[in-house]
Amino acid sequence: MKLSIDRTALLRCLNHVQSAVEKRNTIPILSNVLMKADDGVLSLATTDMDMEINEAVAAQVIEPGATTVPAGTLFDIVKKLGDDAQVELTLDQGGNQMSIKSGRSNFKLACLPVADFPEIGQGELPVSFSIPSNDLRALIDRTRFAMSTEETRYYLNGIYIHASDKEGVKVLRAVATDGHRLARFEMPLPDGAAEMPGVIVPRKAVAELRKLIEEAGDSIQITMSESKIRFTFDHIVLTSKLIDGTFPDYQRVIPQGNDKIVELNPKAFSSAIDRVSTISDGKSRAVKITFAGKTMTLSASTPDAGSATEDLEINGNDNIEIGFNARYLMDITSQIEGDGCRLTLADGASPTIIEDTSDGSALYVLMPLRV
Repeated sequence: MKLSIDRTALLRCLNHVQSAVEKRNTIPILSNVLMKADDGVLSLATTDMDMEINEAVAAQVIEPGATTVPAGTLFDIVKKLGDDAQVELTLDQGGNQMSIKSGRSNFKLACLPVADFPEIGQGELPVSFSIPSNDLRALIDRTRFAMSTEETRYYLNGIYIHASDKEGVKVLRAVATDGHRLARFEMPLPDGAAEMPGVIVPRKAVAELRKLIEEAGDSIQITMSESKIRFTFDHIVLTSKLIDGTFPDYQRVIPQGNDKIVELNPKAFSSAIDRVSTISDGKSRAVKITFAGKTMTLSASTPDAGSATEDLEINGNDNIEIGFNARYLMDITSQIEGDGCRLTLADGASPTIIEDTSDGSALYVLMPLRV
């Protein structure tokens, strides 16, 4: 294998694929990037056995071939080369070393056999549909903050995506919850998605997907089976295993009998929570909210730090006192892009529904705290 490639193009490619490399793995081949050069294209692939990122980049291929080299080391080398440099990659005759030349710099990296590299992207993915990149970005942003990080409840460590029905209209719905809060987002069901299974996309894949969307074109192709999902961009393919578990019946968590409605400006609400929570306890970040007619009072106090209160004007008529985790509440209010935020409550001990008054695509549920 011998090729020449623009340093900037190679660096961008390595920056994408090295994200899949697990830093603490004990299997040497999983630290390597698979490199295949042929017909004017260099393909790079990395995997941690749960996720694989594959990207193709144009290169001047002099001799086709394939090898694997340490991904992190190669990335560090290329990153430190000059901006406009050309990089020459050459695999020796025995396939045991690859040389990296650029200007007067010359590096040699040990290689591992291509046959040892596990490719998880193989297999049939029968369901296929495309989705606008802006819609996929919104789907992730509106739900991912509510994903759990507890390993004991691994089935909550991702976003549950499935086809559903809302008032007779077919929708693609995404749900995430950590037991304290729930985020639900929906959009019109794309053509071809009606037969999709309900899948839980793991947290790491969600994070990498969100980064890649920033460089995506207008549309992203999604293919899946019951065990894998693949996202195909213009020249990047991300394949991930799905979480093998059953997502809980989230519909039971969404309260149906809440009858007390309060509306207010979400930005003013979020800013007030941020200010008042400066005084709140570091662990629970508890903020008490008192609704009294047309006024909402936010308050927090700790024995050591002191106390804080702030009043806001609201559109409501009920008297309720309830407590929330301030960070959880701000995570939700920061997602509301319109000028109106609606809180639908029952009492101080029951879950509260939070929605954007101008956008019905997202719904949030937040459990109260005792304060």
